[in-house]
Order: sequence, then structure tokens, then C-alpha cells
Amino acid sequence: MPEHETHTVPVPLPSATRSDHQPRLFARGNLAAVSVLAGGTVLYAMNLYFTAALLPSIVDDIGGAHLYAWVATGFLLAAVISSMLVARTISAMGARGAYLLGFGAFALGSAAAALSSSMELFVASRVLQGVGGGLLAGLGYAVIRSALPQALWLKAAALVSAMWGVGALVGPSLGGIFAELDAWRAAYAVLAVVAVVLGAASRSALPARVEGAERAEPLPYASLVALVLVAASFSLAPMFAPIGYDGFLIGLGVLLLLLFLVIEARARHTVLPRMTFQRGNPLKWVYLLVAALCAGVMVETYVPLFGQQLGGLSPVLAGFLGAALSLGWTGSQLFSVRFGPRLSALVMVIAPLLLAGSLVAYGMLQQGEVTGGRIILWVIALVLAGTGIGAAFPHLSVRAMGSSDDQAEGEKAAAALSTTQLISYALVSALLGVFAAGGAGDTALVAERISFGLGILTAAGVIPGIMLFLSWRRATRAEGKLK
Repeated sequence: MPEHETHTVPVPLPSATRSDHQPRLFARGNLAAVSVLAGGTVLYAMNLYFTAALLPSIVDDIGGAHLYAWVATGFLLAAVISSMLVARTISAMGARGAYLLGFGAFALGSAAAALSSSMELFVASRVLQGVGGGLLAGLGYAVIRSALPQALWLKAAALVSAMWGVGALVGPSLGGIFAELDAWRAAYAVLAVVAVVLGAASRSALPARVEGAERAEPLPYASLVALVLVAASFSLAPMFAPIGYDGFLIGLGVLLLLLFLVIEARARHTVLPRMTFQRGNPLKWVYLLVAALCAGVMVETYVPLFGQQLGGLSPVLAGFLGAALSLGWTGSQLFSVRFGPRLSALVMVIAPLLLAGSLVAYGMLQQGEVTGGRIILWVIALVLAGTGIGAAFPHLSVRAMGSSDDQAEGEKAAAALSTTQLISYALVSALLGVFAAGGAGDTALVAERISFGLGILTAAGVIPGIMLFLSWRRATRAEGKLK
């Protein structure tokens, strides 16, 4: 699709100070819908950490250590694909039907995991979980517009975004408890029950259909194939590092990602909203900044290891250390929703700088004697990194939702936030394996390489952050002239 000038009608964003009679997020009429939106997101968000804590026990029981990496890879690939179908699922089935499908697939996958007798069956169950989880992750953002009044969009977006941090806080500890009890099958049975309960709640909490929704577009097969190949290339790269093909696979993944973008820009039916590729529309910068911020989140997969091997922490304390970034992410959102228009625009530039600087500081603190004071500095650096993410994320969600006055396009733009997150996670998880391999078994050096590498990736988010700030300034000046 060739670039051309576009003029979109801005959607008025909610303001916490617009009226003294603002609707409340947790009022009786909104509580059920909010619980479903938040519950579905946290169910997905906690799952990777939850399974990581249980996986050693699972391998001890049913074997299959050679498929260890595919437990996460299968889940992630399935989630990437299903997250891209969120807007079309809503269009075809309505908000209620889409959530029933997501919770149903997640519950079936969890039940199958609890009954698995081999690692092959367990990986297959994780793929089914990923199908449901990817839908739930995208629906958490996409259904806000149709389930809640516009004055609550910002608060609801902040709550859904915070659930990613809550999942990272709850997942490791809850999984560790089940592992200590040697009850990994019961753990997945509990997940299945929770998914069924939330699915039942969605029947009465959400609208059956989206008002004005049109028939679903045909699937963008070329884009889907390209993006699945991108995710596969990045996910397989660490597995081929011992024979020297990891660089080739990462390079291939980058080329396939460029191919995906070219296909998207020219295709009639797309994964991302068409607005993404229109000249003058800031939605592309929203997605790029989301990708950069999400890159920083992936440090959490290694922090518990560093805590145990470098800091001498127990597994429980190392798990809490791993949750420090999520704590900063969750906590900062309680304050960032109060930011006015100017500060919310400025934070787009500050957030990636704070995240990158904190990750570099964490890496610099890995060398030398580890004392209690140094561990406290680790915690501070990780909390500050999470603060950068949480300060920007709710405003990015609202920017996406308000990118068009067309409800269907707005929901598609919001759903693509989750797809962007998952793609970023897949890419960066592969790069972390490459960074770690370069440490030659020296844990302190591995920690440095991972932290500095992520610092560089997240610092690149300053560019889309600046573009979003400039876009806000132009819009503000234009509005002033109109007045």
C-alpha cells in the first residue's frame, strides 16, 4: 500500500479531571467486565513464569529434557498467531464469544497438560494453551472500548497493562509452591478451573456483539506465514548456537521481518491496522516503542539465575529478585495514569532512557564482591527499569485505541499491541541466548552481556518516543489554531 497523507479525526481521550462525576472502574456495573479483562490477561502473563518454575519437576517425572526449549517455544508461537486474530475473532464472534473461545482453549490446554504422560504430549498441550493465551492477551486491550465507557479507558488500560507485571510477580512464587509440593499436575488442573470460572463470568459481563461490527476480513495469509517464520527463526536460533548457525537464523529472521513489513504495507488484508503504514499517522511509533520497552522485560528470565549464582541467594529470594522489575512496572502505573497530556507525551522519551540506563547500571553491578548492599542496588536498578516501562505503557495503550474514530480500527490497533509484545519477546529471547553464549560460562560476564545488550535495544526506543512527542506537539498546535 503506497504511502499517502492522511487526516484522522482525533478521538478525545479521557481525563481524570474532566468532571467531578467520573464513573468508577470498580463500580458494580463495571466490576464483572473489569474482572474478566484483568483475569484473562494475568492468566496468560503468569503462565511462562509459572511453567518455568514447574518444568524441572515435570522433566523429572515424564522425561523429555531434549524438548525443554520447545515448552516455551510452542506456547509462544501459538500465542503470536492467535494474538494476530483477535480483531477478526471479535468481528466474527463478538466480545463474549471471543473470550469464551480464549478461555475454553486455555482450559483445554491446561487440562491436557495435567494429564500428559510424555513431553511430546505436554508440548502439544502448551500449544493449545498458547492459542487461548494469545487471544486472552489481545482481548484484554481490544475489548476495553466496547465493554467500558470512554472515561474509563485510561484506567482500564493501566489495569490490564499492570496485569503483565502482576503475572510476573505471582507466576514464579505460585509455580514454586506447587513444585515444592511435588504437585505439578494439580497446578495445571487449577489453571483449567480458573479459566472455566472466568469464561462463565464473561457470558454475562461482556456484550454479545460489538455495535457496528462488520464481517471479518479474509485472513492475511502471506503476512501470517512470514511472521510465523520470523518467530520460528528467532526461537530456533539458540538451539543451533553450538554448531554456529544461530547468527544465520537471526539474520534470516530479520530479513523475514522486513519481508513481513513490506507485505503489510502493500497487502489489502493485513495483520496490523492499515493506519500503521500511512504517512503522518503516529501508530507505527507506538508499536516500535512498545517493542523496545518489552525487550527490557526479558531480563527477568535470567535475573533469578544471576541471584543464585552470583549473589548466593536461595531460590525463593532469587525469585523475588526476579520480580523486582515487575514490581516497578506495576507500581509506577498507579501514578502514571494521573499524568496530564504534556507529561504523558514527555514520558515517551524519558521511559526508554530510564529503562536503558537502569539495565546498564544493573550490568555494571555484576562484577566484584557481592554484598548485601550490592544486592540492594540490584533491586533498585531493576525497580527503576520497571518504572520506565510502567510510566509509558498505559498511555501507549490509549494512543493506540484513540488512533481512529472508527471503533473496529481502534480495536484492531489495540489488539496489535499484544502481537507487538509477543513478537518482541520472541526476538529478544533468541538474542539473549546469543548474548549468554558469548559469556563462555562466566556467569558475571553473561550478566554483563545480557544487561548491556538489552540496554542498547531499549535505548533505541528513544527514536519512536521522540516521534510520538513531536506528534503530540503538532496535534496540540493544530488544535490551538482551530480554536
